[in-house]
Amino acid sequence: MKLWVKILIGFAIGAVVGLIIGPSIAVVKPLGDLFIRLIKMLIVPLVFCSLVVGASSIGDLKKLGRVGGKTIVYFLVTTAIAITLAIIFAVIFNPAGGYIFKQVGVFEAKPMPKAADVILSLVPTNALNAMVTDNMLQIIVFALFVGIAISLIGEKGKPAFAFFESIAEIMYSIVGMIMNFAPIGVFALIAWVVGTSGAEVLLPLARVIFVVYFVNILHALIVYSGAVYIWAKMRPSYFFRGFFEAMAVAFSTCSSSATLPISMHCAQENLGVSKEISSFVQPLGATINMDGTAIYQGVCAVFIAGVFGIKLGLSQYLMIIVAATLASIGTAGVPGAGMIMLSMVLEVVGLPLEGILLVAGIDRILDMIRTCMNVTGDAAGAVVIAASEGELTRVVPKLEPTGK
Repeated sequence: MKLWVKILIGFAIGAVVGLIIGPSIAVVKPLGDLFIRLIKMLIVPLVFCSLVVGASSIGDLKKLGRVGGKTIVYFLVTTAIAITLAIIFAVIFNPAGGYIFKQVGVFEAKPMPKAADVILSLVPTNALNAMVTDNMLQIIVFALFVGIAISLIGEKGKPAFAFFESIAEIMYSIVGMIMNFAPIGVFALIAWVVGTSGAEVLLPLARVIFVVYFVNILHALIVYSGAVYIWAKMRPSYFFRGFFEAMAVAFSTCSSSATLPISMHCAQENLGVSKEISSFVQPLGATINMDGTAIYQGVCAVFIAGVFGIKLGLSQYLMIIVAATLASIGTAGVPGAGMIMLSMVLEVVGLPLEGILLVAGIDRILDMIRTCMNVTGDAAGAVVIAASEGELTRVVPKLEPTGK
């Protein structure tokens, strides 16, 4: 039985058991707390090593120059747009539905300092202290500097790259171990939540699914369609038709990395992207471009804040945008990694990590659309960059309508 099926079963059984037994089911809550602690254990090493490897993968910036710069800027801009759309429509649709999780008590978001202090606070005075105190934004900034420096020094940086890549793979392996415990953790906390708060806590989840899917589709229709049409003069229907095979594989596997070979094949053979541009942009995108994941994080952050009765202001929304944009860079292209990165976004804004368990049972459903959008965004970026470099084949006969 696949893990996502086990998690759904644990979620369903936990809800039923919680309804039947009631408040006394709180005796199983420590199992859920253990799952949360296991996730928190991985946040710092996973984020740091993933970002170092991702930034290092850019290669020699002096050689990549123009192409690398345009690619990174394009990915960051589209991700920022994605998370902004997510927050706007999450606020409009209010996925929490007015429900407030009263059992846990009152939570307050961390107060925001002035703009100048925010900028200064991004840079750590002591990188090790940032890791010890779980200062995620400072860890991200330091990791980006380390990764770029490794790529700049060339051969001398390869041993360091291999070290961080090895540590990152170890972290991914531990993630796999912890996720095997997820069905039990989900069962325990959902049983506790339902047993102490009632079935109404489950009702807003349908709203979460709707908002996440709606914003992802809207982002694809507006941002990706607009990008390939404006900069590459490519019809959106032509783009989506040529890349549909990769989109279907991503939707079913929930893995950007597993879909990468098919994504590159579709971009090169169906969309006319040169092999050189495709080989650089799409693997890089699989590491640092996660628009679908950013949308998921934005909607879930607003949902969790609403469920716990936390009022977010403009400064908190801006922090979510910054955190989700940077977190998308470190999200591994494997199933379920987005939920780990969501915990980082919640910590940055000061939201309770227990809220993750409210969306854990539907994570697979959300993972399907966000992975599909992640790889589609990589392909759109490859088309735009190839067009800007004059390396895009304008007409691919097998995909053009008859007579064209």
